[in-house]
Amino acid sequence: MNQPTNRRVFMMQTMSVAGVAAFATTASAQGAMVNEADPQAVGLSYKADATKVDKTKQPKYAAGQICGNCALFQGKATDAAGGCPLFAGKQVAGKGWCSAYAKKA
Repeated sequence: MNQPTNRRVFMMQTMSVAGVAAFATTASAQGAMVNEADPQAVGLSYKADATKVDKTKQPKYAAGQICGNCALFQGKATDAAGGCPLFAGKQVAGKGWCSAYAKKA
């Protein structure tokens, strides 16, 4: 009689742990936002708001270039934020920009 109870408790605990692990994986996949002061961001002249790019310092920048329509952006063009392989584990703003911008084909 004790065995079914132990098995039931074990199964419930296993399912609970699996649910927590799935939630943690989803949360960590989303990652934190890139800080403009991070050394990698500074090196790539990343701005979370492309309209604030200094065009005199970044002549490569053109109006309309945003992370959301960059080939490196890992999300939908309309997403507020998404992953970028240049900033591993972090997200960039969909309306951001950096010097590695490459127009999505």
